[in-house]
Parts: sequence; C-alpha cells; structure tokens
Amino acid sequence: MFKKHEIYKTDKYNMLTVEVQGKTLIVREISDQWGEECHTFVSRPEMMHWAENRFKPEQFVGREEERENIIKALKDV
Repeated sequence: MFKKHEIYKTDKYNMLTVEVQGKTLIVREISDQWGEECHTFVSRPEMMHWAENRFKPEQFVGREEERENIIKALKDV
C-alpha cells in the first residue's frame, strides 16, 4: 500500500499531494488553472530541487509563511 501525504489543499481544485511508492515519490498538483500535473521523483533531494524551483520565494511576497509551510511539509514526507 502507498502512503499519501497531503501537502496543502485549499479546495478540491487546488491541492498538492505526495504518494510514496517505495523509493519513488509521486507528486500530484491539482490547480483550477492547469488541471492535474503529475511529477515522479526517484529521490527526496530531486523532489526538493523541483519544489524550490516551483515555489520560488518571489512568488510568495507577503505570504512567506505559506511557502515555508509547503517546503516544510515536503521535507517531512
């Protein structure tokens, strides 16, 4: 059985989850803008590299805590 982590969920159209399948990490990002995107990573450092680029600090000006919570949740997976 796979372990699923909810990173954030604002509603049923905007969420980010991570499924752990052995050593593989599957990130599913659902947004009302882009639909569902699925990313597969073979290591946590690879996933964190993606996360640092996906959730850039300049996109969260005034919402730094929100970004910190997302990054922390991903690190805790």
